[in-house]
Amino acid sequence: MSPQNTQDEITTQQDDAETLAWAKNLPRKLVGADVLLRKQDGTVLIVDPSYKEDWDLPGGLVEAGEPPRLAAARELGEELGIFIPVGKLLCIDWTPPRHCWGDTLTFVFDGGILNENQIADIRLLDGELLDWSFCSQDKASRLLRPSVWRQTNAALTALHTGHPLYLHDGQHDSQHGTP
Repeated sequence: MSPQNTQDEITTQQDDAETLAWAKNLPRKLVGADVLLRKQDGTVLIVDPSYKEDWDLPGGLVEAGEPPRLAAARELGEELGIFIPVGKLLCIDWTPPRHCWGDTLTFVFDGGILNENQIADIRLLDGELLDWSFCSQDKASRLLRPSVWRQTNAALTALHTGHPLYLHDGQHDSQHGTP
């Protein structure tokens, strides 16, 4: 059963006016899905979005009814022409509202190590990105917004420990038992 069919069935079963009014007022969060891609030498792929000042991990917003892992794979294909299976979850990061954006949950998945052929096939496809680069962790820490660098660093940690992390604005959430 697809996610849309599931939602349609729920709506059909509970579409009385009172339930619809209640549901309309539920809080909304943005959901993002990013991918940690690397080269054999340990450098990390980051991208320069046309709509932000800072560089970012490849990925984007999850569409309504779309699972985050599929959104991550879709974004890689749409923006960079990379068509690979997206791996395990590395971290989930809650970020507070900023500027015009509401609070966000960002899922960061492992995209693995790209081979030379995959790297040669990278293309900027949809106009959302100005550039891409494989960077050392030191360079990435300077190009990424601090919270995104903390998120990236946590994803690298999770990759090595094998344990996904829950983050609060890019930082380990020790108040809720996350190491």
